[in-house]
Amino acid sequence: MCGIVGYVGHREAFPIIIKGLQRLEYRGYDSSGVALLNGKINVYKKQGKVADLLAFSEDKDTVSSLGIGHTRWATHGVPNDVNAHPHTSQSKTIALIHNGIIENYDSIKEELSKRGHTFESDTDTEVLTHLIEEVQKKERVSLFEAVRLSLAEVIGAYAIAVIEESNTNEIIVAKKGSPLVIGVGENEFFLASDATPIIEYTKNVVYLEDGEIARLKIGEEMELKTIENVEKTPYIQELELNLEAIEKGGYEHFMLKEIFEQPKSIADSMRGRLDSKTAEVKLGGLAEYEQKIINADRIIIIACGTSWHAGLIGEYLFEDLARIPVEVEYASEFRYRNPIITEKDVVLAISQSGETADTLAAMKLAKDKGATVLGICNVVGSSIARLSDAGSYTHAGPEIGVASTKAFTAQVTVLTLMALMLGRKKGTIAESYYRELISEIETIPAKVESMIGMNDYIKELSAKFKDALNFLYLGRGYNFPVALEGALKLKEISYIHAEGYPAAEMKHGPIALIDENMPIVVIATKKGHYEKVVSNIQEVKARNGIVIAVVTKGDTAVKEIADYVIEIPEVAEPLVPILSNIPLQLLSYHIAVMRDCNVDQPRNLAKSVTVE
Repeated sequence: MCGIVGYVGHREAFPIIIKGLQRLEYRGYDSSGVALLNGKINVYKKQGKVADLLAFSEDKDTVSSLGIGHTRWATHGVPNDVNAHPHTSQSKTIALIHNGIIENYDSIKEELSKRGHTFESDTDTEVLTHLIEEVQKKERVSLFEAVRLSLAEVIGAYAIAVIEESNTNEIIVAKKGSPLVIGVGENEFFLASDATPIIEYTKNVVYLEDGEIARLKIGEEMELKTIENVEKTPYIQELELNLEAIEKGGYEHFMLKEIFEQPKSIADSMRGRLDSKTAEVKLGGLAEYEQKIINADRIIIIACGTSWHAGLIGEYLFEDLARIPVEVEYASEFRYRNPIITEKDVVLAISQSGETADTLAAMKLAKDKGATVLGICNVVGSSIARLSDAGSYTHAGPEIGVASTKAFTAQVTVLTLMALMLGRKKGTIAESYYRELISEIETIPAKVESMIGMNDYIKELSAKFKDALNFLYLGRGYNFPVALEGALKLKEISYIHAEGYPAAEMKHGPIALIDENMPIVVIATKKGHYEKVVSNIQEVKARNGIVIAVVTKGDTAVKEIADYVIEIPEVAEPLVPILSNIPLQLLSYHIAVMRDCNVDQPRNLAKSVTVE
């Protein structure tokens, strides 16, 4: 979860690190800190956001051309100044930042305590810092070698950067299970959890693989090894990212910017994959595995959070259009329940960041069982992209807001294209219906644009519900996962309790909650189970519930019984979720803003969940 950044070179390190931490703050914002080397290691850290650290450091000595920084999402130890990173060794001559969890830190700490080490914090990271110093003294080796030997004793996940007082031009970095990218400039190196802090300075990067350790030393080529001491040659790639994509561009929040970007991100996710002249869908990344997917006994979709909801829509799409059995699993549960997986299964992992720890672990389990593992993710070069046998990028562009919006609709777009491609190749979809869907999916970006044009109306509607204590979201068929996603968005950013339910299940419990104070969001589009959803709305109104209905443009029946109506353009049933989700995003956003919530950085959450 946490964000790490570092620099060594000819520039002033502190401004680079602070700007980098601000760009990585979506990964955690409980506390932040820097360690700067200038004759000695100066560590400045503060509970709270990066802005608090910047204010705290105003009167401090920040002159240095080598430094490391960290923004924290707390795991071991409460958020406070002491537990903030960087952490130092017993002698204070080594400083370390860490994203991940050291699972066996307790036994290491106990052993080090017997040897006279004392600890200031409650973190697993400080224990690793002490271990590195202990190994260095005992074995009389360089910092690089001490880090390598120490990591051989560690169980867990990590992306770390380590500096030492006596090495004025060197940073040691290593990775296992948490992301780390190294920027290579002219006689300078940058490091970060993702590319956003680096793109301003260089487009040449190296993505560390699990179990690799690197020495970044001025005047020398990068030295790269495995933890097992096998030398490797760094593979330098060019970043496919531009600076404008990670700025707010005049919007009040990243989340609003990203909601408004969806016409483009959806179109980008279709571009080059859909030929309107031939009505052909081509997903180049999957071409080699098409027959394997078609012949699969089943597709198992693994994901977490919003990506899991996209996977649920994928289940409807694959079973409806391609007639392939699908199971959708929380990656965190899938990996621990000893699942039955065979070589005839295709496992499809979905992730915005491509770094989700549970999803990665579930993928590795599936690979060990012989399944074909595919990936859908948004970040080029991410761990999930590299671990997959094949896959497709969503091309949503950088998503900075913690609550996922455009990544979700991009995922659903790619899943729709995939289902259409498989359905046609299998012959499970009539050619006329196939061509109808192809024609309609091309209209989706424009229809999403029209939905965004309703922003002011939804803002006015949101004002009526900003003080609600509970919400219920109902949907059937393709719209059931949309109800789940709508409820999740509201919970994430407004802190209002919300539940998503299949509309028919309302009678099996949630109906007991309904009264005149309970807003009920019902997705009641004309495609699918319309009459049954209308019946569910009548049941809500009979109990004085307040109904906000998402309906197909021109609807009259629901308008007569609902309290408030949001219209969406008419579209074929498999494509409805992309449209019906948009007003729910805007509703959540405006309610959260009106409640003075931090929309882009909601409490206790982080964008990329890289620890279990």
